[in-house]
Amino acid sequence: MKLHTIDTGFFKLDGGAMHGVVPKSLWNKKNPADENNMCSWAMRCLLIEDGNRLILIDNGIGTKQDAKFFSYYYLHGDASLEKSLHAKGFGFSDITDVFLTHLHFDHCGGSINKKDDKLSTAFPNATYWSNETHWAWATKPNAREKASFLKENILPIQESGQLKFFNETDELIPGFKAWFTYGHTGAMMLPHIQCNGKTLVFLADLMPSAAHIPMPWIMAYDVQPLKTLTEKEQLLPKAADENYVLFFEHDSAIECCTVEKTETGIVRKDAGSLADFFGK
Repeated sequence: MKLHTIDTGFFKLDGGAMHGVVPKSLWNKKNPADENNMCSWAMRCLLIEDGNRLILIDNGIGTKQDAKFFSYYYLHGDASLEKSLHAKGFGFSDITDVFLTHLHFDHCGGSINKKDDKLSTAFPNATYWSNETHWAWATKPNAREKASFLKENILPIQESGQLKFFNETDELIPGFKAWFTYGHTGAMMLPHIQCNGKTLVFLADLMPSAAHIPMPWIMAYDVQPLKTLTEKEQLLPKAADENYVLFFEHDSAIECCTVEKTETGIVRKDAGSLADFFGK
């Protein structure tokens, strides 16, 4: 098994929303805001190469929305999904599986292409993986999350016949399981991947950045922040004890880290790129 970081570019979100109840005097030191109180965030995905399977976890914001939509999010940087895949020697048609942690637009927007007002799946030979609970949550959204669940990102997957549902007891390939979480959104899936004797946890939006490791650092976007707190309390002690490598989808600088227990709580230990932990 080989693991590859796939960078799809950066966008900006409100710093206060991203850090919840934590005061700006603290979070601004970790994730500095611009004059509009916006912080820069990565849209970092993971590619797993295993035998004849090529599995892409999440796929960024995509390119099909209009200029007005993108103007809200200040897209920047030179990276794109297409460029990053090509840099690894792959194209969209090579992907066998697209595993979607959840269906917010910045995680699944690259799933669908738009040409001449016609929508089609961007990965023609892939199975798209969601789960039944989250699919129902996203296709019948609550008012709070409705703006994050865009029908054009979601419904064409089902219409294509490429959609399958994953269960918490399933294993996508040997060493690939997922933990279902409910604090950020309904039934978000966090892949746990065994590779080279280590466990990699793809954190999605449970902890979008390394700054979110401390227990109270929870996004205001989360639908059940106290549930997020409980889920962090479940994951982080085990991550420290078993030396999990934590993969950050949105940290603008840090791809991965391990954590350790201290007298003041669980803190970041070693940080680096995916290649630093798993090799090239």
